[in-house]
Amino acid sequence: MKRLVLLAVCLAGPVWAEGDPVAGEGVFQTFCSACHGTDAQGNGPMSGILTVEPPDLTALALSNDGVFPVFRVVRQIDGRDPMLAHGGEMPLFGALFDFPDGSIASETGQPIITAQPIADVAAWLESVQD
Repeated sequence: MKRLVLLAVCLAGPVWAEGDPVAGEGVFQTFCSACHGTDAQGNGPMSGILTVEPPDLTALALSNDGVFPVFRVVRQIDGRDPMLAHGGEMPLFGALFDFPDGSIASETGQPIITAQPIADVAAWLESVQD
């Protein structure tokens, strides 16, 4: 009986997908590398003409006590925590990241609901941290 109850609880709870770093690299290279560089170090071909210098995205964990700031990254990409340089959603690409829905765990383990491509980019960025 205990196993049946445990199975029912597991099946009733939400299933959170995670970001796919392989897919995230493709999205990053297509939509982000012009400013942030193919290596995510802020050296993209457009970086020289931007008024705000793109940061080295491979050092996000290093500047956050060794913890990749998933929550902050997702919120900045999807426009919930707008950056002056982005003008809200990522320039030109905001609508492309609206669907399909996805999720990724924050650094505390709490799920963040966002578009799947954003979860994928965050997973890739986490994988390339120094």
